[in-house]
Amino acid sequence: MSDKRMRQGTGPAGHRTVERLVAAWLAETERHDPGAAGEARDGWERGALSEQAAQDLATWVTARVTDTGFTEDEGPYVAGPVRITPADKDTVHAWLRARGHAV
Repeated sequence: MSDKRMRQGTGPAGHRTVERLVAAWLAETERHDPGAAGEARDGWERGALSEQAAQDLATWVTARVTDTGFTEDEGPYVAGPVRITPADKDTVHAWLRARGHAV
C-alpha cells in the first residue's frame, strides 16, 4: 500500500479506524440529537457524509482524543467511551479531506 493511501486514511487500517470512530460518534450523537444522528447515519451508509456531518465528526474526534501519549506528569488522561489517539484523529481528518471535505 502506498504511503499516500495511508496518509489519506484509505488503507485497511485507516478504514477500520474510521469505522470504529464513526460508530462511536453516531452513538453519542444519537443520545444528544437523534435527528442529526439519523441524517449522518444515512450519509455514512450511502458513503457521502454531508459537509455539516463531516465538520461535526472532525470536531468530535478532535475533542475526544483520549490517549495523548503523555505521562501523568505531562498531562491528564482523558476518559472516554473509546480510545482515540492523536493518530486516530489525523486518520479521520485525512479520510474526510480525501473525500473533499474542508477539515
